[in-house]
Amino acid sequence: MKFSRWYHCANSNMLNITKIVVGAFDTNCYVAWTNALDALIIDPGADPGAILKILSHCRLTARAYLITHGHMDHVSALEPLWTQVKAPVAMHSADVKWAFGPANQLLPYFSVPRRPGDIDRVLTGGEKWDEEGFRYQVIHTPGHSPGGVCFYFPDDNVLFSGDTLFLGSVGRTDLPGGSMERLNKSLKILAALPPQTRVCPGHGPETTIAREIESNPFLKIR
Repeated sequence: MKFSRWYHCANSNMLNITKIVVGAFDTNCYVAWTNALDALIIDPGADPGAILKILSHCRLTARAYLITHGHMDHVSALEPLWTQVKAPVAMHSADVKWAFGPANQLLPYFSVPRRPGDIDRVLTGGEKWDEEGFRYQVIHTPGHSPGGVCFYFPDDNVLFSGDTLFLGSVGRTDLPGGSMERLNKSLKILAALPPQTRVCPGHGPETTIAREIESNPFLKIR
């Protein structure tokens, strides 16, 4: 049996972050929470039980589900979680179109993700949210998928980058809807963020914008 792995660290400001590595592709699901115990669940890709344990253990109240993109390893636990813990779901319109259909499965690892009752916040990019102690911006970063987004928390210097940007690499573009040209444009947007920005990616360890500009070959050539 594969067990999810939990990691917790508190950011220097008011945002606490717990990372849960879930599923067959070791996807990073994040629970970002304030000292008031309000939480955002970012990319619940698998193992809803492990994510629920985090919420219960820390006595957190889920305020929203934030989806960086629609691939099955980032959304397959969304509906089971939403069924038990209702909260608004935020996801880009371009990925809502296909994320809960037969094109988005990879057997035997992932069947078709079930759609939650509603996608309350259909994103287009550029949205700014200020609620329940969270202040963040939605950056549309297509390339890995048409509706890929990053969630940027300027007060905390944190970027949840999904599969757009990794430590030393970037998301693949050979899947349906992928585009290296569009990804390059998205990376330029991220490279313009403050260098100290902490990057929490969809897979693998954390990094910073400064480190990626210095050493990531996909950013160094820009």
